[in-house]
Amino acid sequence: MTTTQPETFLDRIGIPHTLRWGFVAVLIFMTGNGTESNFIAPHMTTVLTSPASTVATIISLYGIAVLVGSYLSGALSDLWGPRRVMALGAAVWIVFEVLFLVSLAIGSLPLVFLTYFLRGFGYPLFAFSFLVWINITTPVERNGVAVGWFYVMFTGGLPTLGSLFALGMIPAFGGGSAGETAAMIGSIALVVIGFLVARFAVRDPRGARRIAPPGETAAQVLTAGLRLTVKQPKILMGFLVRLINTAPQYGMFVILPAVIADDLGWGQARWLTMTVFVYATNILVNALFGAVGDRWGWRRTVRWFGVFGSAVGLLAWWYVPHLVPAGSTWGFWVSTAAGCVFGCLLAGFVPMGAIMPALAPEHKGAAMAMYTTAAGGAAFLGAAVVAVVLALGLGNVGVVWAFVLLYGTAFVMVGALKVPEDEQRHATIGRNQS
Repeated sequence: MTTTQPETFLDRIGIPHTLRWGFVAVLIFMTGNGTESNFIAPHMTTVLTSPASTVATIISLYGIAVLVGSYLSGALSDLWGPRRVMALGAAVWIVFEVLFLVSLAIGSLPLVFLTYFLRGFGYPLFAFSFLVWINITTPVERNGVAVGWFYVMFTGGLPTLGSLFALGMIPAFGGGSAGETAAMIGSIALVVIGFLVARFAVRDPRGARRIAPPGETAAQVLTAGLRLTVKQPKILMGFLVRLINTAPQYGMFVILPAVIADDLGWGQARWLTMTVFVYATNILVNALFGAVGDRWGWRRTVRWFGVFGSAVGLLAWWYVPHLVPAGSTWGFWVSTAAGCVFGCLLAGFVPMGAIMPALAPEHKGAAMAMYTTAAGGAAFLGAAVVAVVLALGLGNVGVVWAFVLLYGTAFVMVGALKVPEDEQRHATIGRNQS
């Protein structure tokens, strides 16, 4: 005799009850991971006395590791189950963060390159494996909002609460490079706590099981996402749209700290405060846009709110600070409000997490491997665009417009990402409105 678990309040709002502590674990882990996000570029420039182009290259290589780790999070979850992959990600992050801090302390540029690169595998293995766990647990009619709640926690940590944690830790330990180092040491404790919550509080048995069909070899499972991308052009387009999604966010982390803090005279504390507000706005609406996608249509939500809206918001976040008086208090808050427009509309991409597995219903694990690869690869693309555009001498303005052009290509590609569940929803809404 089998019994059906009654629905809880969390189930009804899109958070699978059995995974509730996993969402908390992602929030804590990503807070630790996000602590450095808004000062790591200038910190390495100062500590290593290296030019900005060298630091941009280091961060770009880190982005490659994140990209590969993001693919492996989906592929290894298919092979081993998400729980084991999350444990692997936590171990990688902790070990190589310690070694990275040691490398900075001794001023070794080669070791900084190596350890920061290897640490890049850590957070995608932890966080995106949990996203796979969500997708194999949540009913399809609530998939969009469940993905939205995941990004509430993900963005809540990186960069929002991470920046808030840094904002408190840096001055508490003397400010400057010493305070930034103390903040990064403190971030290790947060990552450890996040892992422990996931390890001991999440009991859903599906996370410990292989997801891939039993007849497939390890090699077939690990390459399934790549093979699916070659066979199905829509998976490739979905991959590229998700890749473009948050690339400007990571690009802004490279160029904006010095612009806001130094060039426009608002200082590091206000830059961190701005970041907290911008991405707190994103947190507040991630689940909302997941629900909008479930109701109004995944593809329409991504195209108009995510792509078009984010492009407009990005331009506002760049140009408004340059139009108000530099260093003024009211100018800072107006600039922060402009950034919040970007943070809000960036959440319009949330339904991509529901679109990708729906594009390949027979190979959901492989499709999610490509989705998580793109999510992680956005860090690489964002830093790479900065490095290339600056190397071409086009300056920070050129970086911003390069991202706007990428959003333009995404707008075109989203038009082709039709899936039956989504189109049926469009038809139902149209009949109801008529």
